[in-house]
Amino acid sequence: MKVLITGGLGFVGTHLSTRLLEEGHQVTVVGRAPEPRADTPSEITYISADTTVKGPWQEEVAGQDIVINPAGASIFRRWNDKTKRFIYDSRVLTTCNVVKAMVQEKGALLCSASAVGYYGFQGDEELTEEDAPGNDFLATLCVDWENEARKAQAKGVRVVITRFGIVLGKEGGALGQMLPAFKKFVGGPLGSGNQWFSWIHMEDLSNAFVFLFENQDISGPVNFCSPNPVRNKDLAKALGKVLSRPSFLTTPAFMVRLVLGEFGSILLEGQRVVPAKLLKHGFAFRYPEIMSALEEIIGKDT
Repeated sequence: MKVLITGGLGFVGTHLSTRLLEEGHQVTVVGRAPEPRADTPSEITYISADTTVKGPWQEEVAGQDIVINPAGASIFRRWNDKTKRFIYDSRVLTTCNVVKAMVQEKGALLCSASAVGYYGFQGDEELTEEDAPGNDFLATLCVDWENEARKAQAKGVRVVITRFGIVLGKEGGALGQMLPAFKKFVGGPLGSGNQWFSWIHMEDLSNAFVFLFENQDISGPVNFCSPNPVRNKDLAKALGKVLSRPSFLTTPAFMVRLVLGEFGSILLEGQRVVPAKLLKHGFAFRYPEIMSALEEIIGKDT
């Protein structure tokens, strides 16, 4: 099948495009860079474009069997009004432009990303796809992002909203932010450490997309996260064990908020999300436990 990935040079897009090539799909990726990276497989068709703006890139969308839409600016930064607008527009405007470019009644599949931040801060409550959204900035963003994607249903498109947990994988993502501190012996829990961390191994994320392609009865929101979320302090303990480093140095909550502003609350609160829909349909996680996931990703590098 013909598959197009927005944000295709990003952390998720890079891994996913390689996996889909292995599955025999024709892959087109859209990215902001003028040229693809040197390690981008030659079989991939690359389009340079700003997807928040209408343009010739949309002509490629119309001819696809599947569109995967994870494009969006990183949220791992200090938030202010300007960065929040950039984070919002990079997702919502891109999704609007993707949907407008899709062909009426073609029967295509749109897998449009969202995040478990959709659910807001719910303490220890276990959350599934049936639960309501929160009301903070990230939750509101996810609601608007998802609503733009759902408009493709009016064109006969099967729409799946993939709500990502924190994606763990080699060469980037959340671990790329966390590992330097642990390797310098200054890693540990954030705040109380009791907040939940909903995560997914990159390989399971890629496998879940293939699973969606093959199971055409799945639509609507799907939580892309491990069935076993962990508390932040248990994540820190697991990281310390894999790296053979101490993991007891707590970063006080006030310091997290001082450095990261409003984004600090996302790290200090979290949510306990489970992939009820994937499990119901029989998806098998290769890395359901945090220790096995971390050992596969970083264990061999230490």
